[in-house]
Amino acid sequence: MKKFRFKWIYFVSRRISKVDRSGRTAVTSNLASVGVCFGVMGLIVVMSVMNGFQRSFIDSIMEISSYHLRAGNLESQNQIEEFSDYCKKSKAVECAYPFCESQSLITGPRGNYTASMIREIDYEASLDDKNFIKELKLYSGRYDLSQENFIVVGSGLAAQLKLKIGSEVTLFSLSTSTDESLLSNSKEYIVKGIFHCGYSDINSSYAFIPLANEKKQNPSSLVFGVKLKNSSSDSYFASQVKNAFGNISCLSWREYNRSFFGALRMEKNVLFLLVFLIFVVVFINIYNGMKKLIYERREDIATLSALGGTKKEINFLFSFQGFMTGFKGSLPGLILSIIICRNMKSIFIFLSKAQYFIQYALYSIFSPDNVFYLSENPMYEVYASIPARMDLKEVVFIFLFGIFSAFFAAFLASRDVLKLTISEVLRNE
Repeated sequence: MKKFRFKWIYFVSRRISKVDRSGRTAVTSNLASVGVCFGVMGLIVVMSVMNGFQRSFIDSIMEISSYHLRAGNLESQNQIEEFSDYCKKSKAVECAYPFCESQSLITGPRGNYTASMIREIDYEASLDDKNFIKELKLYSGRYDLSQENFIVVGSGLAAQLKLKIGSEVTLFSLSTSTDESLLSNSKEYIVKGIFHCGYSDINSSYAFIPLANEKKQNPSSLVFGVKLKNSSSDSYFASQVKNAFGNISCLSWREYNRSFFGALRMEKNVLFLLVFLIFVVVFINIYNGMKKLIYERREDIATLSALGGTKKEINFLFSFQGFMTGFKGSLPGLILSIIICRNMKSIFIFLSKAQYFIQYALYSIFSPDNVFYLSENPMYEVYASIPARMDLKEVVFIFLFGIFSAFFAAFLASRDVLKLTISEVLRNE
């Protein structure tokens, strides 16, 4: 069996590339590389931006609202203590502390009111939850629930009620019981902090108050928020809890707001498919270009065969050119995507100023009276705040896909090499 000669393939491939450097084949190859470059860059940037949007939503929901697991249906004070000790001893648990929540009518100092979700939280225990404090970005005041009449509200809620630090608000119907009337009781609180997280629904509806001591002893209304060291192990930990306690119910973050997470996933997949069309066009371009190259190189293929090159080696020779076309496009695409994702804010600020400068120059020439009304496009500030999170697995997959899509297109096109014979080519020539 004849040995497959990679060095010979590499040498001949380089020679062919040098010959085609100024011809039409070189133009086709370079355009294909540019297409791969923009495809890789577009996919990585779009996926990174979508990851940034999704992770800002998901992190806020997981760290502030849903936790990784919500454990409820505790039957007695003894079971509350047992479950708390179980979480403290478990190596999989980052932290766990009790809370209870209810719908409430909150009234501001000016008499305006709105519905809100009030969460009573164990303040001392929540201070150990570093991710909760991190996501609960305080842009005014501080996270302080050290007294029973302190409250921390979301930025949207504060805007609706015209609240500021030190404002007094009144909460109605803090009881979770549905048997009591809406205005069964009321209590005044002092605003100590205003937070702003990555999810607008939490900003516009959530408020935190300290958990009353009597409710810490009431298992019917108490829920434990559990944070795991690895959020992906939620199902395994939930099964362990059910085996250990039986009656305790566990709601995973995957089940909490399932429809919302599903919508985010669908949006990301649709954008991926739209940008993926770039690769379809490039694939067809490389396939047709390689078919044309093989037709033009019939004599060279016959000569290489006469010199001892096997059909598989010649097939791989042209496939290797497709591989290099993909590599020459994927590598710059990867570099450009990293630059764009790392400098998203600077790029959009530059585009904003560039657009304003061009408009100013044009208006100065053709309509100088309207120059005074020009201003920078405020949407660029919104675009500049777009978060971008590059996922290593996605980046590597897209990079390799850009390379091997070109390789596969060239491989399919070069299969015609196997149909050529030396005698047929030489007879036609």
